[in-house]
Amino acid sequence: MAGLMVQGTGSDVGKSVLVAGLCRALANRGIRVLPFKPQNMSNNAAVTVDGGEIGRAQALQALAARAAPHTDMNPVLLKPQADRTSQLVVHGRVRGTLGSADFREGRRSLLPEVLESWQRLRARCDLVIVEGAGSPAEINLRDGDIANMGFARAADVPVVLVGDIDRGGVIAALAGTRAVLDPVDAAMIRGFIVNKFRGDPALFADGYDAIARLTGWRGFGLVPWIAATARLPSEDAVVLDRAASAMPGRKLVACPILPRIANFDDLDPLRQEPEVDVAMVPPGTPIPAHAALIVLPGSKATIADMAFLRAQGWDIDILAHHRRGGAVLGICGGYQMLGRRIADPLGIEGDPSEIAGLGLLDVETALTPGKALRRVRGTALDAAFEGYEMHMGETTGTGAARAFACLDGARADGAISADGHVLGTYCHGLFAAPGLRAAMLARFGARSNGADHDRAVDAALDELAGELERHLDIEGLLALARRGLA
Repeated sequence: MAGLMVQGTGSDVGKSVLVAGLCRALANRGIRVLPFKPQNMSNNAAVTVDGGEIGRAQALQALAARAAPHTDMNPVLLKPQADRTSQLVVHGRVRGTLGSADFREGRRSLLPEVLESWQRLRARCDLVIVEGAGSPAEINLRDGDIANMGFARAADVPVVLVGDIDRGGVIAALAGTRAVLDPVDAAMIRGFIVNKFRGDPALFADGYDAIARLTGWRGFGLVPWIAATARLPSEDAVVLDRAASAMPGRKLVACPILPRIANFDDLDPLRQEPEVDVAMVPPGTPIPAHAALIVLPGSKATIADMAFLRAQGWDIDILAHHRRGGAVLGICGGYQMLGRRIADPLGIEGDPSEIAGLGLLDVETALTPGKALRRVRGTALDAAFEGYEMHMGETTGTGAARAFACLDGARADGAISADGHVLGTYCHGLFAAPGLRAAMLARFGARSNGADHDRAVDAALDELAGELERHLDIEGLLALARRGLA
């Protein structure tokens, strides 16, 4: 059983996508490969086959490896819910919160459980590809680290470091990381990859050689900017789309960017529709009056995000949109915001509190300690779909009598307003189902192309894998993983 860790010179250098691409490339070669991320920090999560949750990126990597997502693939997940506090998820289950004051010691104590997951994964496959978090150059966070070199040294796994040339300064980023690392940590790194290159590779030949000379590491390849990555699910950050106008003949779907927005990849299938434009509305910008549909997304801190929505004046925009006959869809936390009231009597999200919702659905929500984590099948708007639930809280009221969906053949979910223009649901993944997506678009006058989103993602993974086969020394990476640090 072999292992290889992919770390980066910083966040958003492409680690997650490269791990996904490597998983698919190796799976296509017939190698039993699985992904692993010791610690992730993200509010974008997925439900696993064993009834827990992991980071969305690891679920995509599992799909790339043609494996079912499992909690061992991401044993520690931190979900930010305040500026200095994150919900702590261990082996897929909520274990409380982790604050900045106890961050180092809290992480350090979790290393044995991280290594347990690592060992279980190793026993199930030929190769585990590990993704680091942030950068090992953040030496101020090295004490108690379980995400980068702390894990690499504990598990004795060789590291390949990724630099992003598109952001500039890649030579300094790679060589600088080498310079600031503890010598024992630096010895864990056996090579580098330069990612997101645009243009003629010959123009960077001298730079590539300079990195090798300055670091003493061998290069494993220069990866171009790969268009297929745009067709993969959104991961850990929203790319702000400030263009809030629809092209002629298209309908605009607007989604306000809340501070603790979660699972915004629900909207990804809409981006592939030729009659729809999707605009993520940043703070300080009104929701466009010409929007055909407003989507209120999931949230990790519903009460705080509801207060933020109101402070931005977005409540006024949404209510005016509804008065004009516009459609509104709330998903998970967004569904809770559409009701009359959200209460947190036990202080699940912070201090005990409550807040008035938008009042567009005749329901109320009480936040509760138990977290619903389950995959579901059902029908909504007379169309079948598969998705998942991931929420804390119970929503009740007379409005729920007009349910949005019927799940697993019997259970009602969500609510639809009496005028049919406001819809709320706890189900994520709705738009991936072609029939339900078409039914939803038809409600505001848009036609769907009927594309199978899951097939499109799978094809994008194959395209990504093909590009990595062409531009990376896959054989060299395999040899490093099998040889380890010997």
